[in-house]
Amino acid sequence: MLIVAPALPIVGGQTVQAERLLGRLADVPGLSVELQPINPQFWPAIQKIKYARTLVTLPKYILDLIVRVRSFDVIHIFSASYFSFLISPTPALAVSQLFGKPTILNYRSGEAEDHLTRWRSAVPTIKRFDKIVVPSGYLVDVFGEFGLQAEAIFNFVETKKFNFRRREPLRPVFLSNRNFEAHYNVACVLRAFARIQESIPEAELIIVGDGPERNALRELAADLGLNNIDFRGSVPPAEMPAIYDEADIYLNASSIDNMPNSIIEAFSAGLPVVSTNAGGIPYIVEHERTGLLSGIDDDAGLAFNALRIFDESGLASRLSAEARSEVSRYTWE
Repeated sequence: MLIVAPALPIVGGQTVQAERLLGRLADVPGLSVELQPINPQFWPAIQKIKYARTLVTLPKYILDLIVRVRSFDVIHIFSASYFSFLISPTPALAVSQLFGKPTILNYRSGEAEDHLTRWRSAVPTIKRFDKIVVPSGYLVDVFGEFGLQAEAIFNFVETKKFNFRRREPLRPVFLSNRNFEAHYNVACVLRAFARIQESIPEAELIIVGDGPERNALRELAADLGLNNIDFRGSVPPAEMPAIYDEADIYLNASSIDNMPNSIIEAFSAGLPVVSTNAGGIPYIVEHERTGLLSGIDDDAGLAFNALRIFDESGLASRLSAEARSEVSRYTWE
């Protein structure tokens, strides 16, 4: 099997899940599995220039596919949406069909509905894959609306790497670890945290992530007069379990989402989850049972739910215990 997916230095859910899948499948008897990065690394100076990087990397990626695909029996292709779908899985599909190789599309974007609606080539292209796999029941439903049959195979977490502990006593130490992209709406987390600090001045917020909104988010934090806020930057996945262990409550405010690895990781570490109800999140977080959900871009609702955890005795422990019981659904087994 050849897994076609992003690899480091691209940081994100696809990279993490591709790396985990590669490692676990490598242990399956009789199966040989290798990775074909969609972002082959060469000529380091070019890799730092956004559009030049794509112009140089794409031909190398296609050439790698032409050379390598013929040697494999199954081509397993990770996919996001929009332009990324055009330049990553589409060439892999074309080369695989050229050599008569069966293909699996592993589609992972929370923007699927908009992508399939607005990009007329998307649905006909997806129909050419032999199998469609998605990580959530949410995307199964979205694909079904376009006449596409997808199977849900959940993201999995290496639960043994996370230290599950009950937060007793509960400290007002919050964690946000989504990349600084508009649709992850870290700005809403900052606005909610400003409200939280009005009630709990000593509250702390650890922010892990990086991206195009870096400067705007730092400026917003300053404008809001936030205290005890710690921007950690981009953190390698192997170091994240220790950061989950530092925090006591997980905050997420994405506006568009599918099945965030970070929420399942928070479940594994015992952090009560407070999130918006974007996209597929309600498929994995049950309001009042495994977490607390508010509306999209509703910083007041997010803050209200976060403060409930401190105001309602036993709520944090109950949410944490129920969430931990859900983690078995998201393991390799």
